[in-house]
Amino acid sequence: MLSRITYVLREMWASLSRNLTLTIAAVITSTISLLLFGLTLLLQQAFDNQLQQWTGGVQMLVYMENSATPDQIELVRSTIENQPTVSKVTYCDVPCSLAVAQDLLAGSPETLSRLNEQSIPSYFSVVPTNQDDAELLVRIRDSFDGLPKVKTVVYPQDQIDVLAKLKSIIGVRTLFFSIMLLFASVLLIWNTIRTAMFARRREIEVMKLVGATNWFIRIPFMLEGLLQGLVGAALASSALLLGNANWSSTVSTFPYDAGLSGFVVSNTPWGVVGLMLLVGAGVGAIGSATAAGRFLDV
Repeated sequence: MLSRITYVLREMWASLSRNLTLTIAAVITSTISLLLFGLTLLLQQAFDNQLQQWTGGVQMLVYMENSATPDQIELVRSTIENQPTVSKVTYCDVPCSLAVAQDLLAGSPETLSRLNEQSIPSYFSVVPTNQDDAELLVRIRDSFDGLPKVKTVVYPQDQIDVLAKLKSIIGVRTLFFSIMLLFASVLLIWNTIRTAMFARRREIEVMKLVGATNWFIRIPFMLEGLLQGLVGAALASSALLLGNANWSSTVSTFPYDAGLSGFVVSNTPWGVVGLMLLVGAGVGAIGSATAAGRFLDV
């Protein structure tokens, strides 16, 4: 059994070394296509994270100054609640605001370290009665600006629309190009295996004459394609993790109100990496298996 495994690995390495140029081309193409595929999934998570800040029906955030007294906060609350155009008001005090920031900025520890009870504002979450009337929402926002100790009023509907459109446009296009490149990877691996089998056609003929089965001949070539796909996936995963870490550290230096904090994927995207490895193995297996089956009778 050990001798067979040694033989398969030796034959696979011999085939790889004989077609080094094609092997490198297949690995590079697989790396680029899988990196684009992983970036597509990571961008979708980043857009979802940014949009999550405005889910649950929240259409406006009324930020209070840190110097606001409890009486002033209660005055703002009552004024907002008495508005006939407002259906729901929720107050998030400073500890609540810090807890929300820890969830949304989990990937930016440097930004979180600069936030404390003196620097982060409390806020009111306001849900208007008619969330589809843009002019009404603007009038509500303007009326809140004049309230005492109101720092700013955020009306994110325009940002939500833009983010949703960007998510759709970027996601569809990057996924399309990544699929096209993955198809190119399959073809390159297929062509690499075909060339390797053609170059060793005399050896294959001799092996078949001495009784070697088709599967015994195919396995080294199939492992060769599988290895090419996995190497490309590993390189793409490493580039994705490094890029995500660099992006997260860069965004952490931006101001808190820059509007890009949500675009950080807080947890290391191991799920995306695992999927990339599976897709890479699948690409290599499909390309090599079809070529080994098609060109075995050389």
